[in-house]
This record gives sequence, C-alpha cells and structure tokens, in this order.
Amino acid sequence: MLGRRSLPLACAALAVAAQLTATTPAHAAHSETCHTDSRAWRYVVVFAPGTSDSEARHAVDTACGALTGYFPEIAVAVATSSDPDFDTALGPDRTFSAQRARHLRAWGSTTGATSRRTPRQEGAATAATGETGHDGVRTPDRTGEQWNLHMTGAPGVDADRTHPAQADLADVTVGVLDSGIDATHPDLAEAVDPAASAGCVRGVPDRRRSAWSARRSAHGTHVAGLVGAADDGRGITGTAPGVRLASLRVVDDDGYVTPEAAVCGYMWAARRSMAVANSSVTVAPSGVSCAASRGSRVVHEAVARAVEFAERSGTLTVAAATNDGFELGPLPHSELHHGGSAGNGDLTRNCVAVPAGLRNTVTVAAVDHRGTKTDYSSYGRNVIDLAAPGGSSGHCVLSTVPGGYDRMCGTSMAAPHVAGAAALLAASGSDGRSPDTLRRMLHRQARPIACPGAAHEDGACTGPREDNTFHGSGMVDAGAAHATHAVHRLLVRLGEQH
Repeated sequence: MLGRRSLPLACAALAVAAQLTATTPAHAAHSETCHTDSRAWRYVVVFAPGTSDSEARHAVDTACGALTGYFPEIAVAVATSSDPDFDTALGPDRTFSAQRARHLRAWGSTTGATSRRTPRQEGAATAATGETGHDGVRTPDRTGEQWNLHMTGAPGVDADRTHPAQADLADVTVGVLDSGIDATHPDLAEAVDPAASAGCVRGVPDRRRSAWSARRSAHGTHVAGLVGAADDGRGITGTAPGVRLASLRVVDDDGYVTPEAAVCGYMWAARRSMAVANSSVTVAPSGVSCAASRGSRVVHEAVARAVEFAERSGTLTVAAATNDGFELGPLPHSELHHGGSAGNGDLTRNCVAVPAGLRNTVTVAAVDHRGTKTDYSSYGRNVIDLAAPGGSSGHCVLSTVPGGYDRMCGTSMAAPHVAGAAALLAASGSDGRSPDTLRRMLHRQARPIACPGAAHEDGACTGPREDNTFHGSGMVDAGAAHATHAVHRLLVRLGEQH
C-alpha cells in the first residue's frame, strides 16, 4: 500500500462510453440562479437506487452542473460544476468533490475534515536504491533475490522449476488499479492487455495508451510485476506468470485517488469480466480517517457500491491494508446491499480506510522477510483477511519499474501476491470461480500465523491462530494455488484423452 513514509498514491472508477459523454448544462430556465466560482470542480454524486440516466442528468443540470459520467447499475454519477453551491443544491450527504476539498485544505480552509494523516494519498511504499536499466542487454535471472516468492511457496524461485503453462492463464485478467503500468517492460510486455486497459483519473474511462500508462510513479509497474511478470529465466517472476494484466490508472499526477476514479476502475473491471482487481491504493479524501469528516460517507457509499457491483459481476477485489499502522474497523455495506441500510454509524466509531475496510474486499497485511507483521501495516478484526510479504528496511521486495527493477516496501507489495494466487485459483475452474469461492479457497489454503507474544500480551493482536487481527487466516499460500492449478491442468488433459 502506498504509505506514510512514501510517495503519494491513490484509487478510481468507470462507466459505459455512450453514457459517459460530457455535456454542457443548459441553464435557460435558471441561469440567473447559477453562480460561477474561479474554476470547475469534479464531483461524485450518489443517487437513489434506480435513478435513470435522464433523471440524474436533469438533477445535475438543475443544480448548475454538467454530468460527465453515470453508472446506472449503482446510481453513481460524475459531474463538474463551477457553482460553489452545487453540493448544497444536490445535498452534501450525497455529493462530494475530493478535488475541491484538497484545494481548500491546501489553502488552509477549515472544511470540517479531521484525520490522523496528511491529506495526500498513500504513495509508492518505501523504495530502495534504484536498479534500473533494461537497455537491450540480456537481463540476468533475478528470481533468486525474490525471498517473497520463497515465503509464499511460489515455485518460480526453484532452479529446477517447471515453467507453468502460461497459456492456461491467458483467459484470466487481473485489473491493476494503480498509477499505470509500463507495458514496454520486457517482463510485462506480453502480459499487459491494451484492449482491457483504461485511464480512470477523471472518473470516466479513457482508452488512450497515454491515459493508462505509467507516468510519474513506478508504483503500478512494481505491483504489476509481483502479479504477473513473465517466468522466462530473465529478470523477476510474478506470482501468476502468464496471467493477463489490465492497467487501470486511478492515481493522478499528484498521487491521489479520488472516489470517482476508484468507482471508474472497479466498474471497468466488472464490465470487462476481470477475475481479480488489485487495489494497492487508498481513496481520498483523507487516507485512513479516525474521525468523521466531510465527504467520508459519500466516498464510502460510492466506492462500496462499485466494489459490491464488481463482486456480483464476478470480480474479486484485493486491497492493501494501508501503511499507517492503525487498528482499522470494518465499514458497513452500501445502501444498495440487499436493498438494506448502510448503517453509516460505523464510520464514526473506528479508524477506517477505503477500500481496505470494505466488506467485499480481501484485505492484505504485510509481513517482513522473517514472517513478522511489519510495524507500518494496519490491522484489525473483520478487516484483515490474509498476510503476504511487504518487506521492511533492508529487505524490501524486488519487482519491475519503468526502465528496470527496484525494491519497495509496503502493504502495496503484499496485496499483489494474493491477487496472483487468486488468479491461479480462478483459472482452475472450468466454468470460472465466483469471488466468494476464491475468497474461501484463499482462506482455506492460507498458512496460519499466531499473534506475536508481546502483541498478544498487550492486546494489540487478538484472536486465534487461524483468524487474528494481525494476519487474518495467515500467509497466502501461492504454492497451494499453483498446485490447484496444476491438478486442474492434469484433469483437463486426461479428459481430452478420453
């Protein structure tokens, strides 16, 4: 996860192209009531379930805004307005501009936001010294440096390894909601699918290569390598080599992920039938928040709806636990969940993070090279599902970056190990596997890790070995996922022979 000691980062959202075209509102009937601020801000707007495109457009227009995108399945809109009263007109409990809130904070305005973090989003975990340079010289095999693969049981680090049949994973796509991927990197060039990739920074999908490629941050390329770098005897190897990768850029150039960007990313992944969506990011406005803040309910509701829709559509969401070292509380379901109430009271009682605290995510804590939870990794009962290698100072995790390789530490690095294992399990079902099935398999295959003695004594880590606040069900077992995949391949071959 992008963290407190690191470069800034963030998260995003999507919709149908025909329904996401920008439009200029016609204020003929109420032009005299609209006011113009110094600039137009982008807003996410949460409507009542069942609101149609035309109804949403009319409401936004009446409030002196322009509808730029709408996701009718979850009744969430993206809009722009230069009228300072736009959110008041639509209702502050369903309208929020992370852009505007960031601007007001930067200029010292008191907006009611209270957080135990700076307002910048979590950045590219801690990076070690650079090791860049794929300049045409054959890259040596560096899998021996990947202690993280040893720890998860992935077979890619063994000298006598047999290369997995990468074509068996060609129908499985992992969406990487992050800062963009360098698709020219030799370890990733065959994995990244341009047709499945999109930029979501503005809350609507942009298919241009420049919109989803890596820009200022190496974070997304690093995460992508941990999921699916090729097992070709050169460079590094990912947890699930051969899987398809979709670059879903949700982090803006300042390192933030707005709620509309996250929604766009999850909706794009769901609409494209991606098996897994990896989210090594935290959504604005305030990273991990330990007090109610303006906009927090809107952010939670909008992103929760998108993640729940992804789940219903067959996409499993994997999230990093954040690098704040806080005890997180679980977030309620959205108002759309089974037609029930969101129960937003939970937002005021715990430190919360989106998407890490959402009910439908598989949230991953980070351990160091000894298998101990890192001091930066957040934790929490009913929040943490699994643990995976995130590294610590002097022992960060090696992966791809634009131009070569580098080491980074963070829960951002832990999550893609789980996303890769989930992709392997998804490929092991002839008819695909539901997110709930993948979640149960990941939990069942995990290797339990007990609470450390001191943490257990002082109450920081609670719960049994098989389900505690630090590690959830335990260390993700990529080796077991590979074995499941190998058995599936064998059964398919035997079936083809008869």
